[in-house]
Amino acid sequence: MLVVIAIIALIAAVLTPQLLGQLSRARAKTAQLQLDTVASAVELFRTDVGRYPSQGEGLNALLQDPGNAEGWTGPYLKDGKITRDPWNRPITYQLDATADRFTVTSLGSDGKEGGASGARDLRSPAPVTLATTP
Repeated sequence: MLVVIAIIALIAAVLTPQLLGQLSRARAKTAQLQLDTVASAVELFRTDVGRYPSQGEGLNALLQDPGNAEGWTGPYLKDGKITRDPWNRPITYQLDATADRFTVTSLGSDGKEGGASGARDLRSPAPVTLATTP
């Protein structure tokens, strides 16, 4: 009986880290899908209204008419739950100074800037990188 328990414990010890790693990767993928969905909703808002939501309006403009958005035909998101990442932290919306680009961001599992693997920061749309020619 002790041998069987020892074998089960050994198997559990080997498989548990792999399963936890899979869970971490699955949450990161879910977060990226959420960010892409929110980014698409922001683009739909822009198509209808002619501008991105202001920094003050934020992602709430996708759920409720901000009042000053002529052409608003939302809500653009089914419910507000999608504006929270899988770690139950709010997704952040950042409009650049020229109001012609935006990013939605999740800080990953650690809730801090930076990180690697499941703790890495996630953004949508992907940052634009300019190709340089040698």
